[in-house]
Amino acid sequence: MTSSTIFSGVSPISLPPAATGGNSPLTLRDMLFFIRMRWLWIAATTFAFLVLAGSYVLTAEPTFVANTQLVIVPQVSGSEAQRAFAEDAFIEGQLEIAKSSDVVGGTVTALGLDTDPDFVDQTPSLQDRAKSWLMGASSEPDTASQEAAGPGPRDAQPQQQIEDGRIHDRAVATLLNMMGVRRIGSSTIIEISAAASTPQQAVDIADTLARQYIQKNIAMKANASRQYSEWLTRFVSEQQRGLAEAASALASFTSTPRDQFKLAELQSATDARRTLYENTLNQLTEAKQRITYPVSDATIVSRATLPLSKARPRSTLIIAFAAAVGLGVGFALALIRHAGDRRIVRPNQIADAGGLPFVTLLATSRTSNGHSARFLAAGTGSSTAAAYPVIPGMAELSATVVGLRRKRRVVIGIVAVNPGSGASTIACELAVLSSISGAQTLLIDAAAQKSSLSKSIAPHSSTGLVDVLDNGELIRTAALPLTPTLKFLPLGKVVAVSPAIRLSSRRTQLSFAELKKEFDAIFVDISAFSASPDANAIAPELDGVLVVTSHGHTSIDDTMHVIETLRNVGAEILGAIINHAPKRIES
Repeated sequence: MTSSTIFSGVSPISLPPAATGGNSPLTLRDMLFFIRMRWLWIAATTFAFLVLAGSYVLTAEPTFVANTQLVIVPQVSGSEAQRAFAEDAFIEGQLEIAKSSDVVGGTVTALGLDTDPDFVDQTPSLQDRAKSWLMGASSEPDTASQEAAGPGPRDAQPQQQIEDGRIHDRAVATLLNMMGVRRIGSSTIIEISAAASTPQQAVDIADTLARQYIQKNIAMKANASRQYSEWLTRFVSEQQRGLAEAASALASFTSTPRDQFKLAELQSATDARRTLYENTLNQLTEAKQRITYPVSDATIVSRATLPLSKARPRSTLIIAFAAAVGLGVGFALALIRHAGDRRIVRPNQIADAGGLPFVTLLATSRTSNGHSARFLAAGTGSSTAAAYPVIPGMAELSATVVGLRRKRRVVIGIVAVNPGSGASTIACELAVLSSISGAQTLLIDAAAQKSSLSKSIAPHSSTGLVDVLDNGELIRTAALPLTPTLKFLPLGKVVAVSPAIRLSSRRTQLSFAELKKEFDAIFVDISAFSASPDANAIAPELDGVLVVTSHGHTSIDDTMHVIETLRNVGAEILGAIINHAPKRIES
């Protein structure tokens, strides 16, 4: 019996026997109760996720992103609808060119990224490893066929050159993952973004990518102009030969004119040849100029600037996401715990399962008054009604217990499911309040396993219940008067068989029928059911039994086992008490 706690409140709940079949609908009160009971699970899970997110945010290497914008000038013609379609296709093609390996590889070479640890020494992710494994597995037959065919030109390359190529390719692949190219809306402006571990490196990469793209565009146009120029050169030569032949035929016919119509035809053919030759020659000159002085289709309109803050990791987003996921996981774990928790936390758990007439919640709080039993020992002979602190709620419980059977003289046993549930304290409280009401009350300590009442109230008594069972006359000296209306019968010294089992034999010098002639209410403290068989033996001899459980510790299965077992031996279960309930639950 713990001496540092007393009961601060009782919430008697008179409930009818539980109705079988059907589940009660979920109410707001049930949800609030769930949150009050499981808020620690939810808070702990959310806190764990926030700690993980915070650790990632603090340890992750920051990434900065810089953007460079270019305007594209499409060289298209035709109707308005045709131009719009051609412009979209042209810009989409330019986006792919900006992401080509030539542009990215030129950037890697220009900035020396193939020697940067951030680009070549990165540990591949699990996804990259899986992709590499799959690609390696699919290329095994090709490798085997190449080995069977003998060494090729690639095998003849120096090993160092091959390794340098692999490093360069790794840097290109890394840069491709760290850059982005997009079209801004439906305009002709494209944006090249680059990510790096430092702001300056991000700016350098973005600007270099833009310059490499422009150089690639110029090179492509120059190459196209060169090919066109070569074709025009051949075409001009053909036209020149044709013009010479036409002029020669015209000169020959003019010297000996015989047919004026033939002369006009030759003159027209010669003029057409000359016009085509001159036009082709002009186009050839323009093509050579485009080769010598190429002009790009793209122009930089906004160079990259130093980013003021990191782009990744996004601390606020990560923390908010972790909090949301933590709340969700916390609720899920709390629901699983709540659904699988067989511990008693609500009165209706026992009332519905056991069909009890009432279930009571008792809350505990620490006070400086000490245990009630010690108060009784110290206050013997004083005015109890004036000195004993009336605990709110215990009077109602006492009245409910005594009035349950509507008898003037009753014998009620108090038994706990498990030790430490506070059954001895409750028996003492009920006895005290019964005596304060004016009823002649007897408190009997029959808890042979742990006689906490006898140790607290009468630690030096020489006789007790054990002696009275052998000699009924000793009841007058063994029953200690604590107040004018309250007496206490200590346990005494147990030798072999416990007093509860001896009382069940009905062959002792003490009987409850004789005691009820003198006392109005008798409360018997019985050993815990799980620690001793005393409850099964003595319960049928009592008018009723109160079963005591501990909030959040006693399981509903153990409680129902106790109730059913006591009913099977003929005991009447008056009700149940949930002890040690938290203040928030009791209120």
